[in-house]
Amino acid sequence: MNENRSVFALDGVTGMLIATVLLLSILVFLTIQALGVQNREAANYYDIKDEASIRMSSVENAKHLVDVNAK
Repeated sequence: MNENRSVFALDGVTGMLIATVLLLSILVFLTIQALGVQNREAANYYDIKDEASIRMSSVENAKHLVDVNAK
């Protein structure tokens, strides 16, 4: 019989708490990073030039976007 059992072993309550804290910390980190990207890109405006020559599916469409905040 296995006499080496414990409630606080890594496959018990302690393991569950470690996994929960790890997942919540990853969630917080990714949320903070997403908010930073959103705030940075919210002030990055683009302007479209020559709208009449834009085609439905063309690789050249990226040339029509002009970054207004470009330095």
